[in-house]
Order: sequence, then structure tokens, then C-alpha cells
Amino acid sequence: MEAIEGGDNMKKAITDYLSGLGEIFLKLQIADVDNKPIDLAAGLEKLINLIVQQTGKSCKVIFIGNGGSASIASHQAIDYFKNGGMRAICFTDSSLLTCLSNDFGYQYVFEKPIEMFADQGDVLIAISSSGKSENILRGVEAGRKKGCHVITLSGFKPDNPLRNKGDMNFYVPSMSYGYVEIAHLALCHCVVDMIIGGKHRG
Repeated sequence: MEAIEGGDNMKKAITDYLSGLGEIFLKLQIADVDNKPIDLAAGLEKLINLIVQQTGKSCKVIFIGNGGSASIASHQAIDYFKNGGMRAICFTDSSLLTCLSNDFGYQYVFEKPIEMFADQGDVLIAISSSGKSENILRGVEAGRKKGCHVITLSGFKPDNPLRNKGDMNFYVPSMSYGYVEIAHLALCHCVVDMIIGGKHRG
């Protein structure tokens, strides 16, 4: 890997990166199950109200993701539980992942626990930068069969298969892992922070 030239070139690269990151939030796209566009604020409000409504009925919020998205899933499950007072889980335990991938195949590592632990009315939040991960897509289908409300967070190509699998689909139009993951984390944080602050009550 070549060193990046310092000085003005480095400053410009940093400024461009951060400017691009800020702009990505203005380009976020949300659509419903019928692929009808939804305004960003309206979409987040709808998601906040759904989670408040369902967790108020003792339903769970379930997060799934791979790699960096797994870190987001784990982080948010803890925040929604500890700070938000909601029942929230993810399936990133190393023993669970290695057991299921060894016995069934990695494509089943979310499908199997969702089949076992998901209940009707739970909110499943599926996070994938590429929107192409087979285990995420299988997890979404398992969630549907269990009667979950499905929310997808994806990025990269606009025709990625995850983007039209949810009741609500949040899409980040960028090919940068950093931009997509940061945007996904910010969306999840926005939801739980609004709930903690009671903003959903108007």
C-alpha cells in the first residue's frame, strides 16, 4: 500500500471524505413493501412508531448482519435493550455462528435461530452493505414465515436483492463500506435515541 502524500493533498482528501459522508445522509432512499418512496423523516418516524408499538406488546427487535454489519447488530441490540428498555437480540455469538455454519452451512446461521427464537410481531432489522448476503436473505425469509415485521438496511448497487425484501427498505447509495456502515449505524441510533428521548410522543 502506497503512503498518501501529506500536506494540501491529504487535507483535501480528508475534507472530501467528510463532505461526502455528510452528503450521503441527504441521498438516503427509503421505500415501502410496494417500492413506493418514503420521505426520510417520515420513514424514520414510521419505523420508530412501529418499534414502540411492537415492543410495547412484548415483541422483540432482532438484528442480523455480517462483518461490520454484525458489529452494528450487536451494538444496537445492546443499546435498544439497555438504554431503550426494549427486548432486543442479535445472533453474533461465536459459538452459535461456528456451530450452525459447521453443521448446516454459513448460509443458515441466521435462518436457524430466527426459526427458533422469532415470534409473530417481532421487528427484524436486516443489515447488509451489499444487500446480497445469502444468510441475510434467508434470515429475512425466515422472519417473514414467522410473522415478523421486516426492515432492511442496504447499500452498494441500487438493484441489490435485499432492497425490496422488507416492509420498509433503507438504501444508502454508495459503494463505500465506510459510508454505508456509518449511515446504517446512524439510522439505528436515530431510532433508539428518539425513543429514549420520548420524541415519538410528539
